[in-house]
Amino acid sequence: MRMPAAGVVLLAVAILAVAALWPRITRAELLKEGDVAPSFSTQMVQGDQIAPVALADLHGKKVILYFYPKDDTPGCTKEACTFRDGFARFQSAGVVVLGCSIDTSDSHRAFIKKYSIPFPLLLDPDKKIAAEYGAANGIPILGLDRRITYVIDEDGKIQKVYPKVDPSQHVTQILADLHVPEHPVAAAPAASPGAAMN
Repeated sequence: MRMPAAGVVLLAVAILAVAALWPRITRAELLKEGDVAPSFSTQMVQGDQIAPVALADLHGKKVILYFYPKDDTPGCTKEACTFRDGFARFQSAGVVVLGCSIDTSDSHRAFIKKYSIPFPLLLDPDKKIAAEYGAANGIPILGLDRRITYVIDEDGKIQKVYPKVDPSQHVTQILADLHVPEHPVAAAPAASPGAAMN
């Protein structure tokens, strides 16, 4: 039995209304510069390895924590690749880069391998980290995180918030804001979360 055209229109309007209201209902507030960064403890995928990581383990280091909707989608791939291309500069400045989405460890591994991503991707299947940082439900119909980046200073406070991210220009802006030299010196070995925890 087919639904009458008026029923289809009403259903479409109802879906759009829920989609329009959902972000206001489910999104947490963004953190502000000067706020204490919410602590987290999770697993990270680096290369083909999975290891535990906690923000507390990175105390004393500057951390870039960027949230993105989904592995291997056009904007997220562009953003990850620009972080990859700027990674040597971040590493030479002792800055830790962490990506975070709701993707699985297998998805992260495939994404890392396909694009030679040198930094860890955090696992956040229950969206706890994203919710604490105001990144959860950025795309409410799909339940995906919003694209946002935080710079966390060495004392665990939010130094900078990037709520509107252009994946192709974002890393250039962060490098400039952090005054990271254009020509890096030898990489600092402790810039990797794994090295920081050893």
